Amino acid sequence: MIAGWNPIAGHSHTTLNLARHMREFFTDDQAVRFALDCRRAGITTWQVSHGAKAAAVLERVREVEPDLGIICLHAEQGLRGTVDEAINTCRPFAMAHHGNVTDAMFRAGHEGKIRDYLKKVHDAGILAGVSSHNPVNIKRIADAGWEVDFFMTCFYYVTRPREDQREHLGKVVVGEPFFESDADDMTEVIRQVDRPCLAFKILAAGRKCWSRYSVKRAFQYAFENIKPTDAVIVGMYPRFQNEIEENVKHVMEFGIGE
Repeated sequence: MIAGWNPIAGHSHTTLNLARHMREFFTDDQAVRFALDCRRAGITTWQVSHGAKAAAVLERVREVEPDLGIICLHAEQGLRGTVDEAINTCRPFAMAHHGNVTDAMFRAGHEGKIRDYLKKVHDAGILAGVSSHNPVNIKRIADAGWEVDFFMTCFYYVTRPREDQREHLGKVVVGEPFFESDADDMTEVIRQVDRPCLAFKILAAGRKCWSRYSVKRAFQYAFENIKPTDAVIVGMYPRFQNEIEENVKHVMEFGIGE
């Protein structure tokens, strides 16, 4: 399991008030404490998004845990700086092209810019990956033989365009679309590609967190439907219970092969 970043940055994927709630809780001090708690629980890798908050927090975390592995989610198109700047700030061992930008570029026919981005990351000596919410994009990249080291694969196609929803479903949801069958579509592709996949939003951005049982079932589903070489990225909000400890237990139960 890899620790996620969205709750720390206040990306709730539900309501504005929850986003504010998360940002209020995750001060820099609390974000540092979270990272160190994850490390003590056995989590060795943190996926962060490049920006001022990540820079400030990582500088402090490394004073205590210099070996914490960092995967940086980033894109140069309007997302805070160049590849070199993100590397200098986050010092990651891997970088992934941001999923929202990936999906938008594929829709616009500009996927060549993503390949250019991967080359920049590789030229810097860093593992290069692509994140996407659309399984079709992942399969296209894999089938075309791009020089990509890993994928970040969302269980839910939350960037599904309104016109696509209307055409295929006859209606448009309010906010981001989370459809139950999306996880089946993405995991089918995950099992087909030969690169490691880092599955994220396995808890549907909190929608599968109404009970401890539903959380457990979500972890079970994820590990039963991805490859042995894959991992999960899980955002955590340990304000009300020890989600770090509980999630590690689920990984130990379902994610550790014999």
